[in-house]
Amino acid sequence: MLPKVSVHRFCCAPFTNVENYRRLVGSELIDEIERLARDLHGVRICHVNSTGFGGGVAELLSRLVPLARALGIRADWRLIQGTPEFFGVTKSFHNALQGAPHTLSELEKAIYLHINGESAKQLDADYDVFVVHDPQPAAFRAALGPNRAKWIWRCHIDTSAPNHEVAAFLLPYLSIYDAVVFTMKEFALPGLDAKLTSFIAPAIDPLSTKNMSLPEDLCTAVIANAGIDTNRPLVAQVSRFDPWKDPMGVIEAYRLAKKEVPGLQLALVGAIAGDDPEGWQLLALVEKETADDDDAYVFTNLAGVGSMEVNAFQRASDIVIQKSIREGFGLVVSESFWKSKPVIAGPAGGIPMQFPIGFERYLTPSIEGCATSIVELLRHPDRAEAFGLAAHDHVRRHFLLPRLLRDDLLLIKTLLAGGGSVVHAA
Repeated sequence: MLPKVSVHRFCCAPFTNVENYRRLVGSELIDEIERLARDLHGVRICHVNSTGFGGGVAELLSRLVPLARALGIRADWRLIQGTPEFFGVTKSFHNALQGAPHTLSELEKAIYLHINGESAKQLDADYDVFVVHDPQPAAFRAALGPNRAKWIWRCHIDTSAPNHEVAAFLLPYLSIYDAVVFTMKEFALPGLDAKLTSFIAPAIDPLSTKNMSLPEDLCTAVIANAGIDTNRPLVAQVSRFDPWKDPMGVIEAYRLAKKEVPGLQLALVGAIAGDDPEGWQLLALVEKETADDDDAYVFTNLAGVGSMEVNAFQRASDIVIQKSIREGFGLVVSESFWKSKPVIAGPAGGIPMQFPIGFERYLTPSIEGCATSIVELLRHPDRAEAFGLAAHDHVRRHFLLPRLLRDDLLLIKTLLAGGGSVVHAA
């Protein structure tokens, strides 16, 4: 049987009681969620992905599954079992679906299908709905064969301009799903003729350790203990060590801005996920590039930087950067906005969706534009404060966990009722 992620460690009472979100999102949404949960009472849902830690999908499921269970929904979370070779292949697929060049080999196809097939044999079929996340386990539906369950493929990345070889290989396995979900319609995979297509943006949990309120003096103490000079300005990027997040570009932008703001410091706070061998290589490059700069810091989950520390770094930074070149959604933007922090970001993927009206000029694809925005916001703290406050309210209205849970439950209810075509989630 595929290993099940134990969600008990995520089941702290404050964020598994939907009533605790009522003051944040309002009664209308919470009442709707409770009605949907009653309608789906007894339905068994299984989420399948490739890792239980690191990255946005694992973080989403660590919040979503416990909250669904607290509402009486029988939700589980299971992991595909792969080899290093398999995860190397799926990382290539992941990049290729976002447009990276790739020549697909027969060996890669064989590795991918073998692991999907072997893992599917271990999957308990006694569920009503399977939600399969991203390309790693995408061939599960075909490998498992006919069964009574409804199957959803949830794609968290931008597949609008994919590598044609990889897309052509995966399309037959994706087309047999009962529903597919993309973050936004612009991300949809060309040529995928799905029975039902839904567009659902992810969300953050405002009550999680990473996003809950923290005292200012605690945040200051956390970054001071990490070596940061709290009397000088700090910019930070929090992300996986992934070329698409452009950490090397962040370093260049910081160095340009530092010519105008000599005391500027940089913190690159990143996670290494279990299914990301490429991340280790990039981390080594980043550490080498910053080795001789006493004001540039690199922190990872491997050195004890967890959710609480990330929360503190985001709150204690003057500006947060998310210089993505390609992006699925970029949850870290909403995390920082929830903390009322100004964010300078690349206009990639779902990031523009998260920006409040009137502050779109801080979406910039260039190193020079990023550096200019850093200097501007540091020199105009009133502007930075107004940006952060507007962003906080925008996230409160659109990108908190209860809205995501409502959208997911509504899709499942529609699917089980035999609905089709396209569902546009609000």
